[in-house]
Amino acid sequence: MANNSTQVQVTYLGGPTVIIEIGGLRLMTDPTLDPVGTKFVLSEKSTEEKLAGPAAFPEQPIDIVLLSHDQHFDNLDGKGRAFLKEAKLTITTKAGAGRLKDTGVSSLGLDPREYRTYDAPNGDRIKITATPARHGPAGITKMTGDVIGFHIAVSGSQAFELYVTGDTVYYNEIEKLGERIDPRYIFVFAGAARPRGPFNLTMGTNDVIDTAHAFPNATLIPLHSEGWSHYTENNNNLLEAFSILGIADRLQILEPGVVTALSPD
Repeated sequence: MANNSTQVQVTYLGGPTVIIEIGGLRLMTDPTLDPVGTKFVLSEKSTEEKLAGPAAFPEQPIDIVLLSHDQHFDNLDGKGRAFLKEAKLTITTKAGAGRLKDTGVSSLGLDPREYRTYDAPNGDRIKITATPARHGPAGITKMTGDVIGFHIAVSGSQAFELYVTGDTVYYNEIEKLGERIDPRYIFVFAGAARPRGPFNLTMGTNDVIDTAHAFPNATLIPLHSEGWSHYTENNNNLLEAFSILGIADRLQILEPGVVTALSPD
């Protein structure tokens, strides 16, 4: 039988990685667990360097990894990839699930709008739906590959929604999504990542502000905004911009390594 209320706790590890525990079900977004100083060569002219290691490591098993995509090191680094084998299930793109198929990882690939439903230990039902994402400007998909986000709808002792954007910029599909879902919290992948050209591959400050307006009832929690060399904006930029617009209360910055309780109300 479900408890009277759903307990939601989050622990930010760094980069795009956060543990989200809902009613005892433990989720993790894009695992990046390599130490500070790790470097990844993208091309002769481009190298990514990790500027901070994980603030903590998972001390309890992870039920489901929500992997927006598997093809970029700042979303799935070496130790993160090894960690996938310890999780009970990894949900990612269909292309990504195909690549993980013979690596010892239990994976499930979803296209946008496809979903699966799971039972939390407290009796709640948790519906996870893949959401659209575009990893940069129009026409970029052939270069960057497929990406998805995740809509998490909880029903049972309480009804509420969360949204994990994954690596995406703000574009028309995000605006349309704002007409269909009403999340209490959005884990927004920000940082204005620029590893390979004069364009953003993830949300910059303007994109995050647009996202706040598309989802007027949500508190936005930045991820993917600190810890890697190719992030060109950070949480301080977001705080300054939201403060200038008088909406600083819409932004919540997580302290790395600290378990934080979120109120679904």
